[in-house]
Amino acid sequence: MNNILKRTLLPSLMAASLAGVTLVPAKPAAADDQVLRDAGIGAVTNVVTGAIRGNGRVLNNAVKGGVTGAAVNGANGLRNNRRNRSVVQDVGVGAGASAVTGVITGDSKDTLGNAVDGAAVGAAIHLLTK
Repeated sequence: MNNILKRTLLPSLMAASLAGVTLVPAKPAAADDQVLRDAGIGAVTNVVTGAIRGNGRVLNNAVKGGVTGAAVNGANGLRNNRRNRSVVQDVGVGAGASAVTGVITGDSKDTLGNAVDGAAVGAAIHLLTK
């Protein structure tokens, strides 16, 4: 009797556990795509604004822009309705996140410039993901 139960229940249990493992992470993957999209938009935008302003460290600008884009995405994730995004919120969060990230990465001599770059990132994300 014990062998019969093992032969019938174990394969079903294994199939159910494998299905649960593969289907559960399917929902958060869409959220990760949005964060990666906004981080990418932020990185590209901050590299461009850094080049326009003459701030020549491309990698540093890309890091600040990526973090800023993720922060803007996170701020919009806190809202109940993601479709009614606020341009003021996106620009403000972008400016603040870029200024703080600039201080952390050692680019604290140009805090206002970092805030301007972050505001541009927030505006770009708002326009491109509307």
